[in-house]
Amino acid sequence: MSLADTARSMGKAFRTFGVAAALTFGTQAMAAAPAAPVAAEAAAPVAAAPAAAASDSAAPAVAAEAAPVDKGFYTPMKPTAGKGQPVDKGWTFQDQYSPIGEEGLWMHDVILMPIIVAISILVLVLLLVVMAKFNKRANPVASKTSHNTLIEVIWTLVPVLILVVIAVPSIRLLAHQYDPAPKGALTVKVTGYQWYWGYTYPDNGGFEVISNMLPDEDAVKNGEPAQLAVDNRMVVPAGEPVRIQTIGSDVIHAFAVPSLWFKLDAVPGRINEKVLFIKEPGVYYGQCSELCGARHGYMPIAVEALPRDKFEAWVKTQPGGTVGAASAAPAA
Repeated sequence: MSLADTARSMGKAFRTFGVAAALTFGTQAMAAAPAAPVAAEAAAPVAAAPAAAASDSAAPAVAAEAAPVDKGFYTPMKPTAGKGQPVDKGWTFQDQYSPIGEEGLWMHDVILMPIIVAISILVLVLLLVVMAKFNKRANPVASKTSHNTLIEVIWTLVPVLILVVIAVPSIRLLAHQYDPAPKGALTVKVTGYQWYWGYTYPDNGGFEVISNMLPDEDAVKNGEPAQLAVDNRMVVPAGEPVRIQTIGSDVIHAFAVPSLWFKLDAVPGRINEKVLFIKEPGVYYGQCSELCGARHGYMPIAVEALPRDKFEAWVKTQPGGTVGAASAAPAA
């Protein structure tokens, strides 16, 4: 066989092998091609399931974002005439609206005033007796008495007994005024500035309320006493203990509200603490009671006591104000 015949024979063999291979692999590809959409369709629900799950989980978040935020509401309370403020021709203490105030007023009315009146009358009577009996005209011969044991014992023991009678309720009242606040009591930090007040609420988001005196015409227009009304009051819940902490930012001030029997110095660099308990809702006025500079007489105090639900509604109106569990994180 010639070389040309051999080449032609090998070419035919390669062509036959190529056709066979093409038929074999082409059939397998055609058989596999319809399976791809099926596999894609089978995979689609699997991929769609996480997407649907993600969509379902996102729905509450979207709903939460869409839900309106409770901004609270607050309308300043109108003061009651004669309650928590000075009255015309008043000459004694204001009516008291705190338990410690009632105890202090009781001690004044029942113990101190009767003793003061009795001693004053006794001294007046003795003075009149001495003037009438031991003057030169009624008693020309002066007594030579220089010592009387009974009188000396009486004027020593009786004052001691009087002081003991006063000391027992006085010490009890003093101790009650500085009982520590119970755990969980609301805290309000009162800062004295020259010359206005700042009220910070660390348990409710840490916001601060700045309080300045209203002009007389605005106070009268609002139905409030002039030189006692303020633009922003210190708002606290009524019927529960409130921890008041005072500090001065510059000089010594004093936070004092007479109708609540409350007075506490605000000293720079020092935190003073005392419990404030207001028995019923209302507006209670006070003033700085420590000479603090040129405008000392123009930094009044207005405390507004509200029921707990209304207090929380007021808190929500303040920038950053929080109530309930949400307020625990900033406080911590």
